[in-house]
Amino acid sequence: MPKQILEQRVRTVREKLAECKRAVAMTGAGISAESGVPTFRGKDGLWRQYRATDLATPEAFMRDPDTVWEFYNWRRELLAPLKPNPGHLALAELENRLSEFCVVTQNIDGLHRVAGSQNVIEMHGNIWWVRCTRCAKRFENRTVPLSGPPHCSLCGAMLRPDVVWFGEALDAAILQSAFDAVQSCEVMLIVGTSAVVQPAASMGVHAKRAGAFVVEINLEATPYSELYDLSLLGKSGEILPQLL
Repeated sequence: MPKQILEQRVRTVREKLAECKRAVAMTGAGISAESGVPTFRGKDGLWRQYRATDLATPEAFMRDPDTVWEFYNWRRELLAPLKPNPGHLALAELENRLSEFCVVTQNIDGLHRVAGSQNVIEMHGNIWWVRCTRCAKRFENRTVPLSGPPHCSLCGAMLRPDVVWFGEALDAAILQSAFDAVQSCEVMLIVGTSAVVQPAASMGVHAKRAGAFVVEINLEATPYSELYDLSLLGKSGEILPQLL
């Protein structure tokens, strides 16, 4: 995208944010990739001889929980040293400046919270939380590395990562919170998402129909780009700080 056009669009978004009271940012893998988080697509999608999408399922956990936990322990070790990038930090600052602001994220890495964002809706869960397979109690667990599959301190049953696996439905209450935020906002930023995973992919359309000014920030255009008010092509870590 030509620099002059990008700068003009950035100014427009900055003005819209300055005028609004309620805004939402929906983030995908792109914002975390700039911190070094693997996307597990293509060459990053293999661990040992397994595909990530084959291990992140309830069936795989029932069949071989030890291997699934080895995989998630490896992922946690990759994530542990990573830090929020300027894009994460800019969104945290927007929360400080606006009356109502929340982040709706598809990411499970927890970097938005580390960056200082308080109002975060994690649609797919958080890899640093675990959930009991018997009593359903949730715990934060940042132990790295884990010495074998963790067990519940209350009932002794095995814990599982508190994330949404392939084949599982999103938590209805969390999904409703996300839709409520999207449909009541005045400005929506869609950051670093390929717009192929539903229902997150179409949330910008819902915001647009409800009257929001919708902006897409991504390395490349998506199937929804032409439906939104503006598309800013580039790294979110470079563009989001300019919106401040």
